[in-house]
Amino acid sequence: MSDTSRVTAGLVVIGDEILSGRTKDVNIGAVAEFCTDLGIDLTEVRVVADEMDDIVAAVNALRARYTYVFTTGGIGPTHDDITADAIARAFGVDLPINPEARAMLEARWQQTGTEVNEARLRMARIPEGASLIVNAVSAAPGFRIGNVHVMAGVPVIMRAMLEAIAPTLQGGRKVQSVTVKAAVGEGTIGSPLAALQEEFPDVKMGSYPQMGHGRVMTELVLRSHDEARLEQAAGRVRAMVAEAHRKAGVTPPDEAY
Repeated sequence: MSDTSRVTAGLVVIGDEILSGRTKDVNIGAVAEFCTDLGIDLTEVRVVADEMDDIVAAVNALRARYTYVFTTGGIGPTHDDITADAIARAFGVDLPINPEARAMLEARWQQTGTEVNEARLRMARIPEGASLIVNAVSAAPGFRIGNVHVMAGVPVIMRAMLEAIAPTLQGGRKVQSVTVKAAVGEGTIGSPLAALQEEFPDVKMGSYPQMGHGRVMTELVLRSHDEARLEQAAGRVRAMVAEAHRKAGVTPPDEAY
């Protein structure tokens, strides 16, 4: 039976600079935290180059699959900022200068003494049928069309746009999480953890090796929308970890840290 209360999202991170390593992406983490806070399951992230066909393909694939799609990057004033063009193509609509977007930009440019030119006006091109996402930082807006939310790549601007769209999004049940610390390696608990995951398919179980403690450590993170099931699964995982400690003859992690 499907969970009709589940709200999902996909993220498309756009930019050659991300793929080349020149720019270190921080937006994935910010979007993930944002979605978790709203009870939205961020289920897939794609990183694509500044290539029209690649952006169109990624956006079309994700918008058909998830409740919401977020994109970051490629809506600035330069020739390689082609996200708006790609979104317009994905939806089969024109990309005119939007009067409201132009007014926002020109008001900011007048305050800052910035020249209005063709390159800067590229940021006012909005696909037909889209609504604007307010940019409280630098005025250049993002936009929303269908279930796709197009945002800037600059982290501080992207976060401001997330805050702007938050009231418009439908949240799901908030995800609860429990962390169980183990003083053994993943190889020791991998098989029993996999068995527990099969027993509790509605509770996501992740295993994360921890460095810098002077000994082998692993954190097991359990997540679920159902608090009762989460606690039930956590109890079983704690018992499994305690048995692993006993067999290995190691100090429990609360004392080890």
